[in-house]
Amino acid sequence: MRPLSLHYRYEIEDSDRIAIREILESTGFFYEFEIVIAEELFDERKAKGDSSGYFFVFAMDGDKAVSYSCYGPIACTRQSYDLFWIGTHADYRGKGVGKQILKETNKQVFDRGGRYLYAETSGRDQYAPTHQFYKSTGFDLEGRLRDFYDTGDDKLIYRLDLTK
Repeated sequence: MRPLSLHYRYEIEDSDRIAIREILESTGFFYEFEIVIAEELFDERKAKGDSSGYFFVFAMDGDKAVSYSCYGPIACTRQSYDLFWIGTHADYRGKGVGKQILKETNKQVFDRGGRYLYAETSGRDQYAPTHQFYKSTGFDLEGRLRDFYDTGDDKLIYRLDLTK
């Protein structure tokens, strides 16, 4: 594969709905109903713009979206944001793309006045690379909700202080 020269895009395009599905399906981590929810966030953003509370960052390799994040402010907080989704196409994993898009997402959140970024994920063993990703990018494990998603499937809550 040629060296990556990524650039970022922040406004959604109609083709992004398909790209989001392709990125998430390629990872092998998400159930179909979860991918549908990711698509619904795209639809909400398309319909309502900024007032939806959903913001996107797309990492582009040429004209192809290879990674994306979706984030937004947490209701009833002043400086806290949720990282709703972050995903990198399987063909681009292990090349630092996820860390790059997260860094750009952190910048966007901070520029919007965010101080803290929260990420939630499954506690299943399958998600060990995800847990390591968050730890390696400065997130701290703040909480565990036992059997949240299903029996034996805890919800892990990570927090990143963007001022550090």
